Amino acid sequence: MKLNQLRDNPGARHTRLVVGRGIGCTKGKTCGRGVKGQKARSGVAIKGFEGGQMSLLRRMPKRGFTNVHSNYFAEVNLDDIQEAIDSKKISAAKPIDVATLVEAGIIRRAEDGLRLLGGAKPVKAKLTLVVTGASAGAVAAVEKAGGKVDILPAKINKLLKGKLGKKDQAKEKAKTKAAAPAKK
Repeated sequence: MKLNQLRDNPGARHTRLVVGRGIGCTKGKTCGRGVKGQKARSGVAIKGFEGGQMSLLRRMPKRGFTNVHSNYFAEVNLDDIQEAIDSKKISAAKPIDVATLVEAGIIRRAEDGLRLLGGAKPVKAKLTLVVTGASAGAVAAVEKAGGKVDILPAKINKLLKGKLGKKDQAKEKAKTKAAAPAKK
C-alpha cells in the first residue's frame, strides 16, 4: 500500500451541497428554505413552538421537584476497597478516606462526602475508614474483620452560615444531654 492509495471508507465523507448559485440551480435563490416567513431568516429558534397552540411541554403534568440543598455522596462498596488493597493500590495500614480513594482511582471525585456500602464478599484486611456515612452492614463487616469506621459530618451548607437545621439541632441537644452528668 502506498500513500496515494489511502482512502476513507465509502460513505465516511459526504460532499457538502453548495447552495445559492442562482435560480437555474436546484438549490439556488431561496436555497431550499421556501419563501419568506420566519424560518427563511437566519437565527430562528422555534424549538417546541406549535404555531400558538399550547405546546406539548406545557400540556404535560409536572410532578415532584429537585431539592437543590440535598447532598450527593460518592458511594463505594467494600468489595471495591478490598480489591484495591489486594492489587496494592491502597495500603490497609493507613486510614482510608475520600482523598485516598480518588488518588487510587476508585471514585472519580469527592462530591459532598463518601458513603460506604456493604459488599457480597467478606473483608479480609483490618481497615480504618473515614467516611461521611455508612450502611449498618458495611460497619458490621469492617468491625468483624477487626477494623473501625469513623463517621464524619457531611459538608455544611454555606447558605446556613453556621446555623444547624432542626434535625441537627435536635441531635446536638440529645448529645449534650447524654454527655451531661446526672444530677442527684
